[in-house]
Order: sequence, then C-alpha cells, then structure tokens
Amino acid sequence: MMKDSATVVIVGSGMGGSTLAWGLARRGIDVLVLERGDYLPRERENWSPEAVFVERRYKPNETWVDDAGVEFSPGVHYLVGGNTKVYGASLPRLRERDFERTEYPGGISPAWPFSYADLESYYSQAESLYRVHGTTGEDPTEPWRSQPYPYPALDHESYVQETVRRLEEQGLHPSRTSMGVDLQPGGGCIRCSTCDGFPCRLGAKSDAETCALGPALMGGSVRLLTGVRIDRIETGVGDRVVSLLGDCRGEPCEFTGGSFVLAGGAVNSAVILLRSTSDRWPNGVANSTDLVGRNYMVHNNTHIAAIDPRRSNDVVFQKTVAINDYYHDLGDGIPGGTIQLIGKVQGSMMKTHATRAPLAVLNRMAGRSIEWLVMTEDTPTLDNRVRINSNGRIQVSWQRRNYDRHELLLGKAKAMLKQAGYALVFEQRFGIDMNSHMCGTAVAGLDPATSVLDGHCRSHEIANLLVVDSSFFPSSGAQNPALTIGAQALRVAAEADWN
Repeated sequence: MMKDSATVVIVGSGMGGSTLAWGLARRGIDVLVLERGDYLPRERENWSPEAVFVERRYKPNETWVDDAGVEFSPGVHYLVGGNTKVYGASLPRLRERDFERTEYPGGISPAWPFSYADLESYYSQAESLYRVHGTTGEDPTEPWRSQPYPYPALDHESYVQETVRRLEEQGLHPSRTSMGVDLQPGGGCIRCSTCDGFPCRLGAKSDAETCALGPALMGGSVRLLTGVRIDRIETGVGDRVVSLLGDCRGEPCEFTGGSFVLAGGAVNSAVILLRSTSDRWPNGVANSTDLVGRNYMVHNNTHIAAIDPRRSNDVVFQKTVAINDYYHDLGDGIPGGTIQLIGKVQGSMMKTHATRAPLAVLNRMAGRSIEWLVMTEDTPTLDNRVRINSNGRIQVSWQRRNYDRHELLLGKAKAMLKQAGYALVFEQRFGIDMNSHMCGTAVAGLDPATSVLDGHCRSHEIANLLVVDSSFFPSSGAQNPALTIGAQALRVAAEADWN
C-alpha cells in the first residue's frame, strides 16, 4: 500500500482545493493535494468545438442515475484545476442580499453563517489572484467594495456594443462582465472565440491550476499527487479523521495528516462522506443529522439564442455583458436573477442540442445569433439530494425549485431581446445532466442540528475535517459561484486553526 502524509491533506484541485492550497502555502503549512484526474494537455483539440462538445474529450466516462434509474453524464471534469479548466471564467461577487434570508413564493433562501462584509476583503484577494477584469458604476446591484478591480473591464466588440445601445434605450443597465482572463499588459490572452466551455491552449484563462495551484507548488510546502481517487475516510478515538483510503493508479493508498479537507465538488465530496460508513457513523462520516448530500442545488438556467436576420454577428469574444436590473426585483418586490452573455456559439455546438437540424442550417443560425444565459436561484430542500443507491452508484434526486421566478425572468429576457430587434428567440433549458453550479450538499450554518459545517467550513462533528468547495453554500444565489468559492477558501486558509 502506498502511504503519504502531510499537515493538511486536500482532496480535489478545483477552485476550492487549489485556492486553499495557495492560501496555506503563504503560511508555510505542509500541504498534500490529491487529484483523481491528471493534467489537461495543451493540444490542438483544446479549441475544437467537435472535440470538446460533441466528442466530450475532456469529460470522464462516468454516469450517474436519477430517481427513475435513468443514467446521465454529469457536468464534471476530473482534471488538475477541476471544472475551472473549462469554465466560462465569469467571476462576479454575490450580492449582500444573497447572504441574507430571502422568502420566495416557492421556497426560502436561508441566511449564511457569515455576511458579505466578512468575505469582502477575501473577494478582493481572490480577484487579484484570479486576474479579474471589471469595472464599477454600471451595475445597479453591484455590492460595495474596498478595492477596485485589479484590471480594467473587457471592451465590447462592435456587434455587442450595438446590442448594448438597444438595451439601454429600453431603460436597462447592461454592465460589463467580471472576467478572469490574462489580458493585462503582456498577458497571454488573445480574445479568441474558444474560451467559454473550452480549455485554454495558452494558459490565459484564470483557472485554479494556472492561478493558484501552480504558484503554490513552486513554494516548496505544497505537493500534488494525481491519479488518486479517495474512497473513504477512517476515524479514530475522539471523533477525528485518522486517514483517507483510496486508489492510486490501481494500487491501494492511505494518507494521514493533521487536518483533512474535501474539495472534490458538491457531489463527490458528499459521496466520500456517505461512503465512509461504520458502526460509529452508520449514515456516513460527520453525518449523524442525515444532512450530508441533502439541500442539493443547481442554478435554474436556460440558454437562449436570439437571431436578428438583418445583422451578421462577427463577434469573436462575446462574453462581456451582464444585465442585473431584475436581480433584486422582478417588478413585484421579489428577487429574480441575472442575464449574461455567454461565449459565441458555433453551429457544431448547437448540434449537441438540436440533433436533428442539419449542420449547415445551424451554422447559418449561429452567424446571426447572440447567446445568453438566464440564471435564477434554486432554493434548497431536503428532498433534493445526492445519495449512494443500493447498487453503489451515485444517485441524484432533483426537482426544480423557485422555477416560477425563472419563468418570469425568462419572459423578461425574451421580451427585451425582441424589442432590441431579435425576431427569433430559441431556448435550451438545463436538465439534471446540465448540472452547472452544483452546491449545497454539506451546508454551513450556526446550528449543528440544521447544518453540516460551521462558518469556516469545518465539520460540526469532526474537528479536523473541513469541506471547502460549493458544498458549503446554504443557498445558491443567482451569480456564478467560482469567485465565492475562492474567496471563502482564502478566508478559511487565513482564519481557521491549522495547528
């Protein structure tokens, strides 16, 4: 059996794990990062829509099941850097209200165990670490900030600028998106058309490997092992984790240490806890309340493609606009969500959804379309959950929550675009397999009876066990979660006791 040890052992190298490792490296703490995947190669296929979206070259050959036993391929990537290797690099902050209790007609968004003010300075640190480009004064919902953006916002290309003008004529306030790309002077970003959803051949996307883990490894106190899948957690006397057991490229392995951190993502972190059953922990480690795996959330998302037959869309880097006018109020005093441009979609990418349409037709549509993401909050419920079924497989139970708000915002988005001259609007609603922004399976809170973790992501029941990924989110908000995961990882690294 292969064995290794460190003061802090981190499982997962995505936004949470890599950023935490970077923060601990600054303190000189001995860290071992375990990643089940490997480095993503820089290769020609990185920028191929067919390879990335049709052939699914960088996704694992893994399926989960829903409550009906139907298999689906989840939106996860087992790579050094995790999902950030292919994410869209949109890095906004949650708003102050997102940390507070909100009552919707169809559910409750609970308060977080800490406030926006508690996280604000770490947001600034995360923006610097992840090279975030942005500006203030355009977004009517932007939260207060103690530091300016480290880099200026990306300029709109002419086609997008004209669309912005048409939206402003409707009284809306389009704002430039907070983006994590290396467009600083001398930076590597070339504003290509294959960014959102693609790996970056140039290392110019602000992913967790490039910005956090790579620099942390250079400091000498952080090590990385790839090809390691952790299967279970072993506890000992005094309800402390004593080791992690798993498989390292076909060989059994064991890892010991002082503190242990799960950062494998909202589903896989919960699965490790749930698989770690024993006489002491019949429902899984740190799960005497049966809350691990519950409160599973993903954003209510819809992709829309709006077509203006009179205008050819020649944009290269499209993802520069967000509309948050309806974030706090959909017109009835209740929050809605955000409407964001996504990267320019090509015909072959449309083919993954519109399977029966000829590619030539889709290419013509893509040449005159502009694509958006409509995002609203998915509120938590105990019935939406991750579990291990009787066959030992990952099973996801999920029914949309708060979807009436999504329907209302989607209607606003369609009306907005049609008024702006887009005669045709097509939609693609996300289902259980398009599980972007998963969160909530080990929620943080002040009360151990209703939460799994405390405000610093430490288990209420096991003092040397933490979960530092989106599992800790008590609510999903309606902004991309990556920057919040990174900011909280920096906060945990700085403020938690690692002795």
